[in-house]
Amino acid sequence: MHPLLRVWSFAVLLSYAGAATRRTELVLSNAVVAPDGFNRRAIVVNGGTPGSLITANKGDRLEIDVQNQLSDPATNTSTSVHWHGIFQHHTNSFDGAAFVTQCPIVSGDSFLYQFNVEDQSGTFWYHSHYNLQYCDGLRGPIVIYDPEDPYRLMYDVDDNSTIITLLDWYHVNAYDVAAANNPAGILVNGMGRYPGGPNTALSVTNVEQGKRYRIRLINMACKPHILFSIDYHNFTIIEADGKAVNPVSVDEIPIFVGQRYSFILEANQPVDNYWIRALPGSYPSNFTNGLNSAILRYAGAPVEDPANRTWSLFNVLNETLLHARDDPAVPGLPYPGGADISINLVGSMNNITLEFYMNGVKYIPPDMPTLLQILSGARGVAALANQGSVYTLPPNQVIEVSFPTQLLPTPHPFHLHGHAFYVVRSAGTSQYNYIDPVQRDTVNIGFNTDNVTIRFVTDNAGPWFLHCHIDWHLQRGMAVVFAENPNGTAESDPVNDEWKDLCSTYNSSYNYPQISL
Repeated sequence: MHPLLRVWSFAVLLSYAGAATRRTELVLSNAVVAPDGFNRRAIVVNGGTPGSLITANKGDRLEIDVQNQLSDPATNTSTSVHWHGIFQHHTNSFDGAAFVTQCPIVSGDSFLYQFNVEDQSGTFWYHSHYNLQYCDGLRGPIVIYDPEDPYRLMYDVDDNSTIITLLDWYHVNAYDVAAANNPAGILVNGMGRYPGGPNTALSVTNVEQGKRYRIRLINMACKPHILFSIDYHNFTIIEADGKAVNPVSVDEIPIFVGQRYSFILEANQPVDNYWIRALPGSYPSNFTNGLNSAILRYAGAPVEDPANRTWSLFNVLNETLLHARDDPAVPGLPYPGGADISINLVGSMNNITLEFYMNGVKYIPPDMPTLLQILSGARGVAALANQGSVYTLPPNQVIEVSFPTQLLPTPHPFHLHGHAFYVVRSAGTSQYNYIDPVQRDTVNIGFNTDNVTIRFVTDNAGPWFLHCHIDWHLQRGMAVVFAENPNGTAESDPVNDEWKDLCSTYNSSYNYPQISL
């Protein structure tokens, strides 16, 4: 476990004793870091990257004070923070998506995010949602525990030590990463090595023989999906993106950017060290000298790198094997197009400019956040800025979104804010499942023969971002906004004065024209 992956909480946290208010402080600053032995300037959260762990219990209220002390223009000095996977019912203004739900927080200022996790538990994360900032370090894990977890008897340990974060690490600023550039390596819990670099310490997950561990796996990368395995150990998956699934046994997990899984790891092998492997799936790489690796260490094993073993993988996770444990039936009628509203989103890329388009339109952030536009009286598509990228959706309707990929040769992970959705058709198959498909908030839309299809119900008013989570693709336009129930947003999602001040402060700092509610 990375020494900086720790809980920063300033409330008395009651262990499974009912709803509580959890107040947490995230101090954002710049520092020189060397997680793989190579020095570079980055963004740190409470002094580290990845940032501090945030924990709560199902039903709690979170108050997170984000203090912006960023000073390096190369990584942007303004910011916003998104709480990836948290639905933000009635708190759309705290979703943290810059120019969708708020103006950025300027350097020297702070902003208190306040929201409830009423009916959610599982594995989540937070990250900057402003330009390419999270690729330079502004990201960290969130765990919402369920005191009544129906799978509780399947594991003995579920704490800070069982969280595994994966991310791609570059030796240059995110703005200097070209489309063809690959990272120096994959960091596991913020630690790793790079080809030709020093034998730096690797992250170690400690276990005791005979115990069972709930491992919470998070892909915080900016680009590659990752093939995750642990030598000589199988996994029993019980959660995908904060939603419980029927247990599935696998030996490798392909995990795309933004996705999370919980799995049960049984420490049932001889006492020794075993390689934790995080192979990038988007470009050729390997595990030479501990590259893309960490260590599973049994109590009593020597403190050394594991031996290289022959370990064949035969049971790789396929998303179609995941089935929802709760509320499994898909809303709408059981056939393609059997929804109130069906939307095809065709992604494409200009091979010269490398810009992305959804249905022929490149997403460009508006000067006035979409939420502020709605609260100022804009209701329909014609009235909302950035026409073509905003889709207005009526309340309490079943929405079906399909992603034909004939113009996209490589996979793209799409994340929807404000919702979990039913994946009725997964990548790699032409079959539809309307009975019990996985529910999640981030899905791989596959290769150019796929037509991944999702469904959700518009039961959460406000503008919600839907975008590719490869951060450079989002920056180049691969996104849309679903303006859900715009007529009911003001009543459903009231905003406070501090939120209203964000835009005036931001625009004053950059000498932009003033906008207000």
